[in-house]
Amino acid sequence: MPIRVRRPRGARSSRTPLAAFAAAAVTTALTAVLIAPGGAQAAPPPVPSPDSSSVSPAVRAPVPESRPVYSYADAVRESVWVDTGLDADADGRTDRVAVDIVRPREPAAAGRKVPVIMDASPYYACCGRGNEGQKKTYDADGDPVGFPLFYDNHFVPRGYAFAAVDLTGTGRSDGCDDVGGRSDVQSAKAVVDWLNGRVPGYTTRTGDRPARATAWSTGAVGMIGKSWDGTVANGVAATGVEGLRTIVPIGAISSWYDYFHSQGAPLYDANPTWLSDYVHSPEARARCGAVQERIAAATPYSGDWTPAWTERDYVPDAGEVKASVFVVHGQQDLNVRASHFGRWWDALAAHGVERKIWLSQTGHVDPFDFRRAEWVRTLHRWFDHYLLGHDNGIDREPMADIERAPDRWTTDRSWPPRGTVPTVLRPAPGAAPGVGTLGRGPAAPGGTETFTDDPALDELDWAADADRPTPAKVSFTTRPLTRDLRISGASTVTVTATPSTPTAHLTAVLVDLGPDTIRAYSAPGEGITTLATRTCWGASTAGDSACYKETTARTADVAHTVVSRGWADLGTWADPHRGRPLTPGRAYTLTLNLAATDHVVPAGHRLALIVAGTDNGLLDPPSTRPTLTLDLARTRAVVPLLGGPRAFDRATTGRGATGDLPAGPDVQQRVVPTGAATPPRDGAPIPGEAR
Repeated sequence: MPIRVRRPRGARSSRTPLAAFAAAAVTTALTAVLIAPGGAQAAPPPVPSPDSSSVSPAVRAPVPESRPVYSYADAVRESVWVDTGLDADADGRTDRVAVDIVRPREPAAAGRKVPVIMDASPYYACCGRGNEGQKKTYDADGDPVGFPLFYDNHFVPRGYAFAAVDLTGTGRSDGCDDVGGRSDVQSAKAVVDWLNGRVPGYTTRTGDRPARATAWSTGAVGMIGKSWDGTVANGVAATGVEGLRTIVPIGAISSWYDYFHSQGAPLYDANPTWLSDYVHSPEARARCGAVQERIAAATPYSGDWTPAWTERDYVPDAGEVKASVFVVHGQQDLNVRASHFGRWWDALAAHGVERKIWLSQTGHVDPFDFRRAEWVRTLHRWFDHYLLGHDNGIDREPMADIERAPDRWTTDRSWPPRGTVPTVLRPAPGAAPGVGTLGRGPAAPGGTETFTDDPALDELDWAADADRPTPAKVSFTTRPLTRDLRISGASTVTVTATPSTPTAHLTAVLVDLGPDTIRAYSAPGEGITTLATRTCWGASTAGDSACYKETTARTADVAHTVVSRGWADLGTWADPHRGRPLTPGRAYTLTLNLAATDHVVPAGHRLALIVAGTDNGLLDPPSTRPTLTLDLARTRAVVPLLGGPRAFDRATTGRGATGDLPAGPDVQQRVVPTGAATPPRDGAPIPGEAR
């Protein structure tokens, strides 16, 4: 999402059954291999069979796959306006959303139906989509010509329709955008309903001539999109709408509160109204002022939770999701931070939703631009399986792909991997003030460390000085590891802090201390460099090219890597939904939720916990500049480690754990959620933590 992202100052170079639509899918698939191609096609990358290297060619069965047999040049291109049933702009008529569609002509002419891939977005007119900022284009009659991204070029010749939806208040749609609220979600849900014959659509924005999709649509829909687009897919899936078979949210929001605030603390640009103005059409800007005022009043800068945030939080409705979910997220995304996929993933897992995940080292980047060939291949197989019903095995392959180094990926059968255990790590004083140790043993009662908030500094400044006393942070590090140590999931950091002023913000980060080459997520491109050369990923026309600029990994050599981060307002210590003034000199206990991650701290490196105040460029400062004193005996981190305490002890001491967690079957059974670490079992509660 093209938000005005402020990078850290001085950043260094960054359960879905198939039977319901199987019959229609088989008909489409059989036709796809019988009809000759009708248009020029760019050669797609080869699609190998799963495990093809281990199967004899003589016995290997062909893997079902849709092929580019339909003409893209002759495809039907049309616009439809779907009735949302809402009147957000209060003009006395229900709002219609514009849907631009491109679909193969041959199946419709023969009376056969096709599934639909849909990207609902606020960006088609204002800002563009993809790495090249593509916008929709139209001919002199207003008919669609150019569709952003490669989805239409690649999938329409393979027997899919593609629908590009303008959210309410954007592009050629009526109404007002409400930034993730009811209108946003209904914009796209109504289109799914229309594709299944449940709500009306029209051939024009104001006319009464009906447009019906049931003659050509199977009703099976897959939603995809990056950023706001993927966020809408999450929201629509959370309604449980029938017909939505799968979603592919890329760098997407799961709770809008967590986009603008973190546990009461305001993040940059912490109000959604400017964002609606950013995407509104000129006409919507003129008519939607009252809507924006209501949004502003309902989403206070204070960070207090309101009903407006409940409306924009999709996580509690994960139990309604009927679609499969393929999550893609950059672990260093400082725009839509990794906490969004973590909470969503945990909630989906708790309800048994079929899912898959890719985690990259990039910032806010589409996989088409960091792993293009494999992405197109995987997405093709994903949609073939869930929309066409092909048994191609993708649902039986490893659940997770993790980027360990630029362009180097590993896989896991499940994620977090089996054997991941929440492990308590405790800080203790060291030889110098503000520089301590991190281990499993508790600090002696009475031990403290103190820091003063400096809003001019950020997490990279703190990490660079992890081994030096500085007034703005306290750091605690392990000894150099003798073995790799894998963090997989979301950590928490519980602090007991005494402030000197009535307001205080806190940041906690986990840092891998040691040299590495990473994607330069804080540099322009957020981990990629765009090249001048192009590759083609489907069919083209004069008005819609399938050829896109190539990219390469943009890397940086670093001495430390921030692995995970979390922020909070200490004033929410008693109620996470409402802040209150602090009493200077009184101790408060608060747990910060850090973002989900998957990172291997290699042997020879050290793991650090750093606690500080304002994280410049990411977190707005409090109204005062507090000094905070941490009670170390009542401060701890809970970190999801593969192998748990035993793995930590082996990596830091060379010995296995002798404490409270067994190293056998229990370690294999206790899997930590990613969105919020479960209460630890390996140790007594922090004294005085319950308040």
